[in-house]
Amino acid sequence: MVLVVIMDLFILVFLLTLGLPLSLCFGGALLFMTLFSPVNMISLFVWGFNQMISPVLLILPLFVLAGGIMSESGIAKSLLDFINSFVGRIKGGLGIVAIISCAIIGAISGSGATGIAATGPILIPRMAEEKYPRGYASALITCSSLLGLLIPPSTIMILYGWVTGTSILACFLSTVGPGILIVLTFSIVNLFSASKMPLTVEPPMNLKQKTNDIVSSTKKAIPALLLPFIILGGIYGGIFTPTEAAAVAVVVSLPIGFWIYRGLKMNNLYKVVIDSSTTVGTLMIMIFIALMLSQTFVMLQIPQELVKFMFNITTNKYLILFMINILLLIIGMLINDATGMVLAAPLLLPLVRELGIHPIHFAAIMGTNLAMGAVTPPYASAIYLGMRIGKVEFKEIFLPAMKFTIYGYLPVMFLTTYWPELSLFLPRLMGFVK
Repeated sequence: MVLVVIMDLFILVFLLTLGLPLSLCFGGALLFMTLFSPVNMISLFVWGFNQMISPVLLILPLFVLAGGIMSESGIAKSLLDFINSFVGRIKGGLGIVAIISCAIIGAISGSGATGIAATGPILIPRMAEEKYPRGYASALITCSSLLGLLIPPSTIMILYGWVTGTSILACFLSTVGPGILIVLTFSIVNLFSASKMPLTVEPPMNLKQKTNDIVSSTKKAIPALLLPFIILGGIYGGIFTPTEAAAVAVVVSLPIGFWIYRGLKMNNLYKVVIDSSTTVGTLMIMIFIALMLSQTFVMLQIPQELVKFMFNITTNKYLILFMINILLLIIGMLINDATGMVLAAPLLLPLVRELGIHPIHFAAIMGTNLAMGAVTPPYASAIYLGMRIGKVEFKEIFLPAMKFTIYGYLPVMFLTTYWPELSLFLPRLMGFVK
């Protein structure tokens, strides 16, 4: 049966290399497994359908819709102006504005793509005016937008908690430490890179002008800044569940978009709903197919075979963790983050349990790896979205993106893997981990 699984994975990789839609690639792999393994297709389909009607999954379409509303409403611009009032008039400051803005937007939408869509059209032209290379600006915002996968609420942490039966709230907290570290490493990389660029920086303000600018931008940004506090404060304060928080995010963002920032109109709200529905429909089909394929592997006891295989190679915990990181990075390079999470989490969790790794710690390991994979070719979905929004060629965005990946993501990924307290400190503080 192991041979059938190996052949199935080979078929999956082959279909992916052909550039077929992901649903067809995974559907082909699932069809092969049902034809050449003892798994009953009807019972598997019924099991998958029962999983997909879980109320937990309501979070995904609601946060996708909230992110779309935020992109069109003017919320992103108010956040950019607010952060720019503090650090915008120093060399490289506009890059830090982009990084921090993407982190805050991630705390509202739970998505990586929202950060690119919301900040890219505003900030990339502004950075180009300051003489940042357009490819560099696009790469910076693209890589920073993936903080939405780590800063809670995160869609991939929702999926991890769902497929593994782990507390979603604890999973949210596990990636806060890595997310903050990535903000710091990206800021350092940006300042170092900007120091070598002939940038045109706005002249500094005197103290009175600076104070007035901060006060003015803060007043305008208060409604936008309240959103993450309402969402996260409500969740961790026990006021509402993550699913209810997602609904609150949609309900609160509507009046803010329509009447406070006035960027939201009926015509672009209609577009947001259509685009969000398309995104959610595609995502749900992928999750359904990947979930059934993963369950097929579980039913054939592939996780147990994987544990035996790894321990036959080595019993060194740190070496096995290194190999798991490589595997997760490859998965992230080939498929999107949500599909990778649903497929890999049930397969690898028994192995990390044998190593004594806490499931919440492993949530952070998976999150950082899949986020990094999203900007690593060949799949690199975030890179291609950044190219389209930044209006740049692949050769312009690739090298700067790799700089942020190697010097920003990679060190944090290893710290997350080998320093458990980075991801367990907050869950332990909140009582989720003993």
